[in-house]
Amino acid sequence: MRLPGTWLMILAALLFDWLAPGEPMFYPGVLHASVALAVVGEVAEFALGAAGARRAGGSKRGASLAIVGGIIGAIVGTAIPVPVIGTLFGACAGAFLGSVSGDVWAGRSVDHSVEAGRGAATGRLWGTITKLALGSVIFMLLTIAAFR
Repeated sequence: MRLPGTWLMILAALLFDWLAPGEPMFYPGVLHASVALAVVGEVAEFALGAAGARRAGGSKRGASLAIVGGIIGAIVGTAIPVPVIGTLFGACAGAFLGSVSGDVWAGRSVDHSVEAGRGAATGRLWGTITKLALGSVIFMLLTIAAFR
């Protein structure tokens, strides 16, 4: 889905610390934990789509194209005028189409390729949900740290 929210929260915390007079508002450990959680969220968002395709019996080519398709789909889905839903739909549809095309290209049957595509779309959805949950944890962590 490529929501930049996690990185924007971290950037805002760093910027606030840099601009605010006096001692820093955020402990370095809080910022490091936030960055680590953001990285895990990014990896999960991409990797779970590919893992879903592979778990459903897709090829490596299909899994790779599921990642590419998910990125392209998220960008194209952003044009749909329903915030977040359009991007999520586009990412899942892109992962599906990328996986299917990769598996067909690899010589798999269409039925098998569609099943792997469903796995890629489902994995991408769970990757996005995971990233959203980690973003919520980052938000709470930084908010609590800001008001300590």
